[in-house]
Amino acid sequence: MVISLTLSRRLPSRWPGFLQCYSTNTESSARSAVLDSVLSTFRSICGEDNVSLGEAVREQHGKDESVHRCCPPDVVVFPRCVEEVSALAKVCHHHRFPIIPFGTGTGLEGGVGAVKGGVCFSLRNMDRVLDLHQEDFDVTVEPGVTRKALNAYLRDTGLWFPVDPGADASLCGMAATSASGTNAVRYGTMRENVINLEVVLADGTIIHTAGNGRRPRKTSAGYNLTNLFVGSEGTLGIITKTTLRLYGIPEAMVSAVCSFPSIQDAVDSTVQILQAGVPIARIEFLDDVMIDACNRFSGLSYPVTPTLFLEFHGSEQSLEEQVNTTEDITHSNRGSDFQWARDAETRNQLWKARHDAWYAALALRPGCKAYATDVCVPLSRLPQIIVETKEDLIENRLTGPIAGHVGDGNFHCLMVVDPNNAEELHRVHLFTERLARRALAMDGTCTGEHGVGLGKRALLCEEMGPMAIQVMQGLKDALDPYNVMNPGKILQPREL
Repeated sequence: MVISLTLSRRLPSRWPGFLQCYSTNTESSARSAVLDSVLSTFRSICGEDNVSLGEAVREQHGKDESVHRCCPPDVVVFPRCVEEVSALAKVCHHHRFPIIPFGTGTGLEGGVGAVKGGVCFSLRNMDRVLDLHQEDFDVTVEPGVTRKALNAYLRDTGLWFPVDPGADASLCGMAATSASGTNAVRYGTMRENVINLEVVLADGTIIHTAGNGRRPRKTSAGYNLTNLFVGSEGTLGIITKTTLRLYGIPEAMVSAVCSFPSIQDAVDSTVQILQAGVPIARIEFLDDVMIDACNRFSGLSYPVTPTLFLEFHGSEQSLEEQVNTTEDITHSNRGSDFQWARDAETRNQLWKARHDAWYAALALRPGCKAYATDVCVPLSRLPQIIVETKEDLIENRLTGPIAGHVGDGNFHCLMVVDPNNAEELHRVHLFTERLARRALAMDGTCTGEHGVGLGKRALLCEEMGPMAIQVMQGLKDALDPYNVMNPGKILQPREL
C-alpha cells in the first residue's frame, strides 16, 4: 500500500515533529462516506450539541503538548455516560471507523493525533467523582475529572491523590499513559495506584478489569487486566472509570534545596538517602543549565550547579529524623547547606519554580518551541548517562536543560528548538534517538513516563524484542481485530 507522505520524504526521516496524518486517497474517500452515514446515529446517541464537525474543535482535539503535527479527527463527539460511549463504539466498530480517546490533551508523545482520521471521543462531560470511601482510602472517578479537581474535592477529608505529572491531566488519561511525576519515589506511579478500571472495548463491550464494583487493596485472582490497560494509550479500549488509591494528607511537609559540585555527588546523595530508608516524598534533580534557566525565569538566586530539590512528608517528629539523616548524607557528598521551605507558601513557591521548568527552558530561546523527551535507567547508571548526555548536547550545539525524578532514575531533556530550522530539528531528532539507545544500553527504558505514542514505536521494538512485540500485537488483535482503537500508536503499522 502506497501512503501519501510526499512532504515528509523531503524532510529528515522519522523525526516525530514531521509525522503527518497518513492515509491514501481511497481511505479518505471511504472515511467520508462512513462519516456521512454515521453522523445522524452519533447525534441520536449523544445529542446534536455533542457532535462537532467544526474545524477549530477538530484541530483542538488533534494535538497534544508534543511536537507532533496536528492530525485532526473527522468528527468530535462528547459522550455523557458510559452507555453513550458503548453505543458510539459499537457504531464505529461496525463501520471500522477509528476511535481516538481524548482527556485533556496534555500528553507528550502524540497520542491523540488522528493519524488515520476517525472520531475523537472527548470525555470532558463525564466529570463526576462517583464513589468516595474515606475509611478505605479509595475513590472512583469518571474520565473528565482531573487530578487537581479531585484533590480540591478531597480537601476537607484529610485525604489526597499524590500522583503529580505536573500538568492538570485527567485521571483516566493518566491511567491510560501510566503517568507518574515528582511524588513517584514515595507514592508510586499510576500502575501502583489504580485498583480497578471500567473500560469500553472496541466493539462496545463494557468490562471491569478487577470485577464490577471490586476495590480490594490487593488480589491474586486471575490475569492482571487492570495493568494491561494502564499504559495502553487508548489502543485497547476507552477508560470510562478508574478506582484509585488515596493517602492521608501528611501532618507536616518540609522542602529543601541543596547544590552540589558535580552530578555524581548529587546522585550519590540520592542513592544513599534511599539506602538509609528515608521515606522521602520527592527528590528532583536539575542540572546547571536548568537551574540557570529557573533562576532567570522565576527570579531565584540558586548556585548554577547540579541541584536537588527535596520534600519530606510525615509527623513533626519523623520529619526531624528524616531531615537530619538527609542533611548528613548531602554534606558527606559536598552538598551545600539546605535552603529550607517550611510554610506552605514558601514550599509552593519552591515547587512552582520546579514545575515552571518547561517555561523557563523556553525562555532561554524566545520564539522557539520545546520538545520534552525522557528515559529511565537504574540509579547506579544515572551519573554516567547524564554526563554523556550533556557532552552530546554540547558537541551537537543543542539547548537541552535536564530535569529529573532522580529517585526513580528517570530524567527529561527539555529540548528547545527552532521549528523553522530543519537542520536543527534533524540534529535534535538524532540526539533523542541516541539518548534513548544510550538508556537501553544501560539496561533502562526509552520512556519512563511519557509513553510511546507515535515517536518511540521503533525504540519500543528495540527495547522489548520481537517476541514481546508479537505478544503485544496478539493482544491488540484479540481485543481490537479491526484496529479501530487509536490506530498507529505504540505498535508499528504492519506491512499488508
